[in-house]
Formats: sequence, structure tokens, C-alpha cells
Amino acid sequence: MLWLIIILLSFRQVEAVCPLCTVAVGAGVGLTRYFGIDDLITGTWIGALIISSSLWIIDWFEKKKIKFFAMKQIVIASFYLIVLLPLYFSGFIGHPGNTILGVDKILLGCLLGTMTFIKAILADKYLRKLNKNKVLFPYQKVVIPIVFLIISSIIIYLLLGILS
Repeated sequence: MLWLIIILLSFRQVEAVCPLCTVAVGAGVGLTRYFGIDDLITGTWIGALIISSSLWIIDWFEKKKIKFFAMKQIVIASFYLIVLLPLYFSGFIGHPGNTILGVDKILLGCLLGTMTFIKAILADKYLRKLNKNKVLFPYQKVVIPIVFLIISSIIIYLLLGILS
């Protein structure tokens, strides 16, 4: 878990994410658990939800002019701890049979989901830049992260099928 926190704290620039996107990612987490989908995929959606929520709160703080030392890093680390520590203490994280290549599936999924979500934000920014800072289609800021997460989930599903 320490490596996840170190990687997350190394990001310099983060962008705000809309509440609708955060809700959509949250719905994805609920669906994967409901349908019994592998924890690596569930972890991917959990990681995306955590970073999405973190960025949303950071944006809210900035709009309210609430600032404190290392605010972004503290908010992001706090969100990961708030979500992952209960999963660890309840036995969902750290279960010996729930690993892939020696790494806990939920933690690895969280890292993949976080990276996927950040790449989706960067892709959205890039597309806007190409289009004179305008969206190419309605709800682009919501659609791109969801599409990235769905594609990542499908790739992980296919890779899990190959590995098993």
C-alpha cells in the first residue's frame, strides 16, 4: 500500500472532475461487486472512484478558497486511506488467495484504475485543446473516463482468462 501512496503523491498537476462522473464511477463499483466480477476489475473501478472523489473535493476546496499545506497530497492520501484501510481490516485486502503475481488484486486494481482515470482526464484535455478548448461531444468529460474504464475492464477480463 505504501507504493500506491508514493505514486499518488508524486503527481504534480490534477484536474477537477465533475460530480456526475464521480457518481458514474461509483455505480460501476457497485455493479462489479453485484455481478461477482473479479477483484482486479472491481479494484480498477474503486481506484477510479477514489481519485475522482479526491479531485472533486480538491476542486471544491479551491472554489471555497480553503487552502492548507500540501492540500492536494493530503486529500488524495486521505481518500485512499479512508477507502483502503477498512478493506484491509475487514480482510478484503491482504487475503493470500486474492493476489495476482504476488500483489493483492484490489490494490493492483486501484493503481490501474487511478492511472486509467488520470489518462482519461489527460485525453479529455487533449481533445479539448485540439478543438479550441471546446468539447467534441456532450458530456465528454463524463464519457471519456467511463469508456477508458470499460476498455480497461475488458482488457483485464481477457488477460485474467488467459492467465487462469
